Amino acid sequence: MLLLSGVCACAVPAPETTDAGEGAPAAERPGGGAAPVVLEFSERELRHMRRLTTLGETPLDATNRFDGDPRAEHLGRYLFFDAGLSRDGDVACATCHDPALGFSDGKPVAETLAKGTRRTPPLWNLAWGHWFFHDGRADSLWSQAVAPIENEIEMGGDRMAALRHVAGDPELRAAFEELRGPLPELDDRARFPERARPADGDAARPEVAAWRGMEPEDRAAVEGAFSDLGKLIAAYERRLVSRDSRFDRFAIALLGGDPAGRAALTLQEQRGLRLFLGKGRCLMCHHGPNFSDGEFHGLGLPERLGGMPTDPGRYEGVPKLLADPFNATGRHSDEREGERGLQLRGLVAGPANWGEFKTPSLRNVGERDFFMHAGQFDSLRGVLEFYSTLEGAAPLHQHQEQVLRPREFSEEEIDDLEAFLRSLQGRPLPAELLRAPDSPRPARGSKVHAP
Repeated sequence: MLLLSGVCACAVPAPETTDAGEGAPAAERPGGGAAPVVLEFSERELRHMRRLTTLGETPLDATNRFDGDPRAEHLGRYLFFDAGLSRDGDVACATCHDPALGFSDGKPVAETLAKGTRRTPPLWNLAWGHWFFHDGRADSLWSQAVAPIENEIEMGGDRMAALRHVAGDPELRAAFEELRGPLPELDDRARFPERARPADGDAARPEVAAWRGMEPEDRAAVEGAFSDLGKLIAAYERRLVSRDSRFDRFAIALLGGDPAGRAALTLQEQRGLRLFLGKGRCLMCHHGPNFSDGEFHGLGLPERLGGMPTDPGRYEGVPKLLADPFNATGRHSDEREGERGLQLRGLVAGPANWGEFKTPSLRNVGERDFFMHAGQFDSLRGVLEFYSTLEGAAPLHQHQEQVLRPREFSEEEIDDLEAFLRSLQGRPLPAELLRAPDSPRPARGSKVHAP
């Protein structure tokens, strides 16, 4: 079973290509020529491959009324790169989720205004997620997006200041109000203070007192506009999709009888695929087309610098989610009675959740620098070596993962598995998605590319 986390976007070199097809060096084909060498895969292995390649169309989030609107995606991209949402105007979402670093920061743990305790996760394929953050304390991409704005070690801002930033830029305000309607009457300082936010840590801060002094209806108006900021950012983030990897092309060709496409994976990568489907038991947690079950597991991972694990993970994440006014059943959700709301209503946390963290997707895993929720490993090989021996794992009392057993990989098998995992790199995104647009509104006549 493999649970890998992290992202830095150094590009993974493409394998050598030849006239016989992409992905398999000629030396691995009979005579270095026409037909690629393909291992024999069992019916069971082929069934698993079929499930791993069916990513399909990007799903929409019914709790976010802006999801799928090209204007919202454009404005959300503008906001994603906008440092004006932060306390000092120098930190944007893209500061930590840097497109040049695979939408992460290349560090073991997040470090912006201060140093955190968990690694900055990548943003690939989040449209398929149900829980967000390593501990699952958000249940939608939009509720996750607003949290860093007010986090003291990330952007350090507050909801009132963020809305004043939008209101103070005529072009940005016009684009925002065109989509969601008028902002609250922020010029009325008796009702809407300069800065205000709920308590989250230091309850003595002046902006917390200012928030408490506001009328309930005014707080609700600010919350609604602030949640819309998150929904717009999420509309952009849902387009960050990794698909059409060399593995996908190989599996689709193998399943569909396309001889040329079978050259997409080398023999070594095919051996790694077989290990992934079999001996490695990776499918226990990394199944489905996003290579993740989207759920939470406790592995007893040591701290990065050694010592017993101290992070409670999901155990504290669930209460935070249930108390979040921006969750799927809250007043600002656009579908309070839907699937996400049903999931939330049945959610409980107990001692069994202590030390559990979300299974990340393995798509684009080859571009990452650090792995696991706290950057405990600084190489993909280090993760595989850990699963081979479980050396250093700490028992999580009676609730440790019972399926976790040393896989006892040989050095060659580790090489093969690593080679296969690096074949999960998707095709590059359209270039415009990797940078801030010039304006909050799309240019007249501009085209929106499908993810």
